[in-house]
Formats: sequence, structure tokens, C-alpha cells
Amino acid sequence: MGQPMTESRPLHLRATVLPAEESRELWVTDGLITDSPVRGAETVPGAYVLPGLVDAHCHIGLGPDGAVDRETAISQARTDVASGVLLVRDAGVPTDTRWLDARDDVPKIIRCGRHIARSRRYIRNYAVEVEPDDLVAEVERQAAAGDGWVKVVGDWIDRGLGDLAPLWPTDVVVAAVARAHELGARVAVHTFAEEAVADWVAAGVDCVEHGTGLTDEVITAMAAQGTVLDPTLVQIDNFPTFAAQGEEKFPAYAKHMRDLYDRSFDTVGKCVDAGIGLLAGSDAGGLRPHGTIADEVALLARVAGAGTALGAASWWARGWLGAPAELTPGAPADLVLTDDDPRQDPTALKRLTAVVRDGRRLA
Repeated sequence: MGQPMTESRPLHLRATVLPAEESRELWVTDGLITDSPVRGAETVPGAYVLPGLVDAHCHIGLGPDGAVDRETAISQARTDVASGVLLVRDAGVPTDTRWLDARDDVPKIIRCGRHIARSRRYIRNYAVEVEPDDLVAEVERQAAAGDGWVKVVGDWIDRGLGDLAPLWPTDVVVAAVARAHELGARVAVHTFAEEAVADWVAAGVDCVEHGTGLTDEVITAMAAQGTVLDPTLVQIDNFPTFAAQGEEKFPAYAKHMRDLYDRSFDTVGKCVDAGIGLLAGSDAGGLRPHGTIADEVALLARVAGAGTALGAASWWARGWLGAPAELTPGAPADLVLTDDDPRQDPTALKRLTAVVRDGRRLA
């Protein structure tokens, strides 16, 4: 088991509790929150306290070339927890990381199993790759391997076409989502362009990752059925780089990626106006660094407002993912504190005064 960064001892908080916006005193003992004073409790600094942060699109255990060794995975996880992330929805890794669950110095993880992609139509060494006839069977396998989630790559560049294109026929998409739901699993789909996301939303997908190609019609359908968006705006910032890399061989792809990037904030804004729930995800792992959830919150705040952005990375995301969402008596003491009001300045999440996981104050 991982060694705690600090000794476990009772804690005392005097802060404005978010999202309730109440100034309260709380104590922490035996890993739980209480409103009854605890003798000898250490007072933790911080004027504002909120439930531990969530990175809803994160890849602990994934590096640029695929799976990483255990030492690297621990480093990734501890970088995330140092940024206040105490819950991760793992959006697909090519290795089993359940051994991390025995540690108390890393985030808690909700797993999607491995990415599922079309053969030779995704990043090498990342996904389990199958052809359409095998997608439903692979969904069954990954539903069993994950924690109630399956992650499918919905579109990627088609080198013959020279642009983004769906990976799966529409009837296969419908069957895959239906089978996951029969098994009690929810489905997250990676999409960049317009066509694939329309197919997956029509099939009843639970969460759209990235979603830069969302049209007004598809946004309306998402809102009606309760599909959530995880826009990963910190990843979308890389679209101009991706476009430049593909410009010479695939000019249509490059133009498409730039167009998707140019309207990305407008697209997210339309989702907010439609009442679609948002999750905050950094897409850490692979080529993106860990520990950057505060950057995603700051970008979301620009289009959705600070309150919605904070909820997308804390209480709202926790509740939607099935984790304890409020700092009430009897709840697990997973929380972060800051001196500055993150509702006024979301970058306050970069200046945390304390991170508490299961009642332990982490250094």
C-alpha cells in the first residue's frame, strides 16, 4: 500500500463550503466529515472548500508510445492528486491499473477499460482494435473490464479520404450502445467531426468526448436525452498543431481541424444554453501532461461561467459519476481548499492550500 504523505489525524475546517456557499465549521475524523467538534483537531488553512476535483477524461498509465511502467503511472497519478484531482474517470488505457487502488496517495479511479478503435484507424498501441463485426463483442469484454463505462473511438482520420471519418457503420453503433446498456454500462465516445457524433447521439450514447463537430440538431437531441459533454478544451487547443502536421498530405483534414477549432467555444456555448451537462477533462496521458485540470476549468469558465465550470470539475461531476458529491456529515472527506474564491477567479485552483483524501491531508 502507498505510504500516506502525512499522518492521519483529526482535521478542522473553517471555510465557505461550495456549492452551498455557507460559511461553516467542519471536522474530519476516521476519514469522514462531521459537524461535531473533535478534540485535538489540526486546523487546515483555506477560506473556501469544495469536494475533491474530478478529471473526467484522464489516462493514468498511458504514455506517448502506449502503456507505461508502474513508476511512471504512479508519478502521473501523484501529479494529478497534487493538483487536487481526487477522482478520475479513466478514459481508456492499454494496461490494468487496478493495483493503484491499493495506494492512498493517488486519485480514486473509475475505469472504462481499454479504448475500442477500428483496426489501423487510431494511435498505435493505445486501443484494442477490431473490425465492425466484432465491436459488440468487444464492448461486452470492456464492460466487464471497466467500472461501468466503455470508451469507443467514434471517428479518426481516414487516409484514403484525407479527412476525419466515422469508424463504424450506423447499425453497429446502435447495437454497441444497446448492448452496453443491457450490461449496465455507460458509453463514452471520442468524436471530433460532425457525422460520427450524430450517429452515436442518435444511438443514445451517454457522454460525448471532445464533440467539436456538434451541430445545432445534435445538440438538441443531446439535451433531450440527457447526454453529457466532456469538451476537453485544453486538448482542442492542439487542433492547429494537428492541422499543421497533416497539412502537406491531408489538406482537407487540416482545414477541417482548423474550422472545428475556430468554432469550439461557440459549440460549447450552445451546449450550455441547451442545458447539457458538462464534465471537465484534461485528456492527460499520451501527449498531454497530467495535473492540468485547473487549466480546463479556466477555459470552461470563459464560456460557461465559473460556477458551472467548477461543478464540472467537482460536485456536479461527482454526482453524475456516482460518487459522493457534497461535504455533508458522514460523507467521505475528499476535499480541496483555497484561500481565494474560485467562483471569482477559477485560477485559484492552481493555488490550493490543502488537499485531503479520505481524511488525510496530503502534502
